Amino acid sequence: MSYRELRDFTEMMRALGFHRLISIENFRTPNFTLVAEILMWLVKRFEPHTDIPSDVATESDRVFFIKAVAKFMAMEVDVKLNTKHLYQADGYAVKEMLKITVMLHTPIKTKHMALEDRVQEANNKFKFELGSRISDIKAARQLASEVMSKGASLHDLLGQEVKLWEKRTAAIARPLEINKTEKVLTATIREVHESIEKTKDALSNVMCDETTLDGKIEKKRQELERKQKKLQSLQSVKPVFMDEYEAIEQELKRQYEIFVGKFGNLCYLESQLDEYHRQEKERTGNTKKMQHKLRERERDMRRRRRSETDKDDLEDQSEDESEAKSQSGSNSDLEESNF
Repeated sequence: MSYRELRDFTEMMRALGFHRLISIENFRTPNFTLVAEILMWLVKRFEPHTDIPSDVATESDRVFFIKAVAKFMAMEVDVKLNTKHLYQADGYAVKEMLKITVMLHTPIKTKHMALEDRVQEANNKFKFELGSRISDIKAARQLASEVMSKGASLHDLLGQEVKLWEKRTAAIARPLEINKTEKVLTATIREVHESIEKTKDALSNVMCDETTLDGKIEKKRQELERKQKKLQSLQSVKPVFMDEYEAIEQELKRQYEIFVGKFGNLCYLESQLDEYHRQEKERTGNTKKMQHKLRERERDMRRRRRSETDKDDLEDQSEDESEAKSQSGSNSDLEESNF
């Protein structure tokens, strides 16, 4: 049983409105009383008037209760529960009860999601309408400013209408001069012809420039073709020094192979020399150790000989003393007998 399943179960029971708080720590150890209470509450959510006995004081009562709940869920809800896991009353029981809580929690979750979608849609609609109205307000403000500017300019023009009306009336009443009108029309026609001539000159210049550019492009194209042909001919022709280059390259490869072989031999010989020095060092160390052991052994033998010599001297001295005592004792006995 994972921590995530325990957490989901406690959150679903809290969302379903269970009358007491459920902690994850409640299912670390078997807690049949809490499991029976949760199962009874879940059964009541499906069928409030069910007659499943809630007495779980003895072992037989607990077994009967688990079987009754599993039978009810299989027949009414079409959910198959593992009675062994339910009877354990630990994390495995939570895994079985999670099947029922998911069925009860799904409609609530769907309802909340639908409500959130409607709220989000309403907010988006309000924002869209507000944005469109803001754009309308900006357009109205711009139109209002244009109306005010146009009205001001129209007011100024209407203020000048009195003077302009007099001038217009005088111009209309004045007789038309044919010669002056003809001169103005002739000057206008001349200007138009001049502009046409200038345009024709510009077009001719453009055509000349186009011809010049086409000639330059053709020259560059021909030059490019010549360069490509020359490149192909150079690529197909073998250089004079190519044979010598290939011979030198082969010699270089051969020399490199020789170098690699000699370098490998050198590395091998160096490793063998290092191994020889190491063995020689170990042999020298072993020799020194043997010499040290021999010296220690000679010292021990000398100490033993010296101690044995001292013991013999002490024994001889003690024998001499005992002989001297025995002689003195015999001499005293003889003196006493003579006396």
